[in-house]
Amino acid sequence: MTEAAEKSVVMVTGGSGLVGSAIRDYVTANPKENQEWVFLSSKDGDLRDRKATEAIFEKFKPTHVIHLAAKVGGLFANMAQKVEFYRENTLINDNIMELCRITNVKKLVSMLSTCIFPDKTTYPIDETMLHDGPPHPSNEGYAYAKRLIDTMNRAYAEEYGCNFTSIIPTNIYGPHDNFSIQNGHVIPGLIHKCYIAKRDNTPFTIWGSGTPLRQFIYSGDLAALTVWVMREYHSPDPITLSVDEAAEVSIKTVALAVAKAMKFEGDVVFDTEKADGQFKKTACNKKLRSYRPDYEFVGIEEGIQKSVDWFLENYETCRK
Repeated sequence: MTEAAEKSVVMVTGGSGLVGSAIRDYVTANPKENQEWVFLSSKDGDLRDRKATEAIFEKFKPTHVIHLAAKVGGLFANMAQKVEFYRENTLINDNIMELCRITNVKKLVSMLSTCIFPDKTTYPIDETMLHDGPPHPSNEGYAYAKRLIDTMNRAYAEEYGCNFTSIIPTNIYGPHDNFSIQNGHVIPGLIHKCYIAKRDNTPFTIWGSGTPLRQFIYSGDLAALTVWVMREYHSPDPITLSVDEAAEVSIKTVALAVAKAMKFEGDVVFDTEKADGQFKKTACNKKLRSYRPDYEFVGIEEGIQKSVDWFLENYETCRK
């Protein structure tokens, strides 16, 4: 076989975001011979549009695809635009999956989310419980569009022999995140809020009691495990990429770690007038551990320190 024939091209949709940037950093540090990586952004074309998606596949000719692109938004956007969240994500996913089939892509890895699990469930949640009941009504448009990826992975495997699978990460954080206090996730929002409190010499105020528990995965770990899934995990059934249950931490622990990393010495205040949200949504990573029993995750304090350092270095240009 010639060298050209052995070459693989891995195309990452949504390649400029939090996870795509982490994958780029990981494969730059851990290159593999004859493997080219292409990181798409919205500038490369509209994945909702079939013709635009066909043009992307024709241009880059991927042999492998990691599909991260999605229409995403906060709670209020999801509640107000259920039709758009369902339709646009379904169009994106359908175009990617069908073109992977038509062009004989060797492997497709799509990213799901723990928010697509049933609203009423027992904990810890695992991969087998994905379709056990309806998702929370607030994000059902998004959730059902994402759930269909799991359904179609098995259908494509059964009917066409396609090697399609999906990953389910828990709460992700790290460099290149969206540090918006209003629209960002917990850790980047707290980092930005603590930065402002330190700058203005005001209290660092956290909404809620700080008691809810979450599992946070550092984006560098998620990148390493996603690349491993692409290369080594070959089942249409999804796999949860999460830290261990024992690594679940309270929002208070996270807030204090942010204050420490930011070298904030003012008052840390928990505004208990604000709602806490869901107390916990623990995920089981037993399936991942059956394959990767010795994988060592970045600890929450180290990950937060790295995230704070990146935020401070990139304050002028980062999303906030």
